[in-house]
Amino acid sequence: MNRTGSIRFLTAAWTVYFKEVRENLRDRRTVINALVTGPLLGPILFGLIFSFTLHRQLAEAIRPLPVPIIGATYAPNLIHALEAQGLVVQPAPKNAAAAIRAHRAQVVLVIPPGYDHAWRAGQPAGIELYYDSARQGNRTPLARLKKMLRTYSNLIVAQRLLVRGISPLLLHPVVPEDRDQATPESRSALMFSILPYFFVLTVFLGGMYLAIDTTAGERERQSLEPLLANPVSRGAILSGKLAATASFALASLTLSIVAFSVVGHFLPVRKLDVVLDLGLRFALYVLLLMLPLAVLLVSLQTIVAAFAKSYREAQTYLSILMLLPVIPSLLLSVMPLQAKPWMYFVPLLGQQLGIMDLVRGETLGTIELFSCLLGTSLAAALACVLAGKLYASERLAISA
Repeated sequence: MNRTGSIRFLTAAWTVYFKEVRENLRDRRTVINALVTGPLLGPILFGLIFSFTLHRQLAEAIRPLPVPIIGATYAPNLIHALEAQGLVVQPAPKNAAAAIRAHRAQVVLVIPPGYDHAWRAGQPAGIELYYDSARQGNRTPLARLKKMLRTYSNLIVAQRLLVRGISPLLLHPVVPEDRDQATPESRSALMFSILPYFFVLTVFLGGMYLAIDTTAGERERQSLEPLLANPVSRGAILSGKLAATASFALASLTLSIVAFSVVGHFLPVRKLDVVLDLGLRFALYVLLLMLPLAVLLVSLQTIVAAFAKSYREAQTYLSILMLLPVIPSLLLSVMPLQAKPWMYFVPLLGQQLGIMDLVRGETLGTIELFSCLLGTSLAAALACVLAGKLYASERLAISA
């Protein structure tokens, strides 16, 4: 392509670009979904759910623990020891299992009549804990009660050994000492591992409605045929449309990063000794990692939308394609993998690993960064070529 042809190509592409951007900025549905709902809904929901869950768990960990106890009279010493640790004895239900099933209690402690006899004989004294493991809200009370019981049990063991002239230290021939090398930044990766998925989903939603409107929507309105009939290359038209769609996707991503950064300042992460740094360095790296992925996703969206003959049909197809960004997050949550350099070369997986490195406060290595950009860029180039071949087809201009 000579210089004159290149200028004509760029001029036509820019004309299509500004046309699509201007038209879709006037479309309230596209603006709301791409620049409001997509980038803001995720951070707001994440912040609310995280804050509510954390405050609830912290409150349950420090407040008195109410526990119904059946047979409390059989073990007065045990009850006094548990009360000293924060347990509050509640009235005993008639049936422990029925109380759990009816959600009248989170955990019920049952002390059988034979407890006192076994205790005095120096034998293991059995007790029963009734709870429902399927209810997530029961985990904290159950864990607290078991910790109280272990504390009391260890104390009694030590007292019985001392009475017999035996050092309790004999029970611990090996004493492991923790040397946790995790930093407050690295611990944040465990809590915020869902961030990469939110960013990928934001890019997908940010460009989806524009990709549908610029292809299937124009076919449905019968405005695509006149556009393709203009004396310009279809490659220039496609380039303008892809650039406009990618601009909306990246704008949505930028707003999402800013929103997460703002929400991150209000999350009570310091109570868990966790540091979440979503500053300028994080934002720039995420934008760099996601740039080729944005081109890949909008190209795939354009290809899928080109096969649809109506806006609604394209929306249905792309809703199925939306499951694609979920795959890396599901794989890493079900099968935690040790990151290797070649994994960064895989689109979506590379972005997931790279963003998690940034969340941990680690420096993204040159090899990993280059692999992520190269692998996704090659996939994006292939998708653009496929979209170009599809746009060169005469079937695309047929509205039916």
